[in-house]
Amino acid sequence: MSKKRWQVFPGKNRFFCGGRILMAKQINVFFVTLVLLLGVCTLFFIFDSQYLCAQVHWTVPVIAGVLLAFTLLFLFRTSFSDPGILPRASGDEALFNDRGADNNVDIHENSTQTRNPPRTKDVLVRGETVKLKYCFTCKIFRPPRASHCSMCDNCIERFDHHCPWVGNCVGKRNYKYFYLMIFTITLLCIYILTFSIAHIVMCKY
Repeated sequence: MSKKRWQVFPGKNRFFCGGRILMAKQINVFFVTLVLLLGVCTLFFIFDSQYLCAQVHWTVPVIAGVLLAFTLLFLFRTSFSDPGILPRASGDEALFNDRGADNNVDIHENSTQTRNPPRTKDVLVRGETVKLKYCFTCKIFRPPRASHCSMCDNCIERFDHHCPWVGNCVGKRNYKYFYLMIFTITLLCIYILTFSIAHIVMCKY
């Protein structure tokens, strides 16, 4: 029986649930993120929400719960989804590219040329010349704004950065979920901080 693609994937990612969940190899910090997020919210629900529900309005803990749910949703979508991994070159394509498939190198059948400094390839896109950089690991010419992540050992399309807090790279396919997570977690922190201070002030006076 042939193996599935995720079982022979050459990068450093981890796969779960039959290849449906993809994460980086180093996922310890991701669990720290979960503990901090859930820990702070749990303390708020235990020590503040009951008082605020009685003295302010019953919607105070409900809104906090909704913000927490959206934050976890966007966190998991960012952490568990493909950030935009570019497929590596096949055997023949890799051999062709590694022998010098750039603009300035001649290809010979018996060429013994070794790896040079990063090579480039000019392509015409909508009438404009775009310079593509060559990745010696993936054996491909990367599209603009793509970059190779050393942590995951993959070329990522529209690579932004590798975020250890979510345990994944941030790229084309999970970029929006990452910033939605940042937005919701910021609202959640401000919300909890505001009503925690309000609880302290109301108890004093």
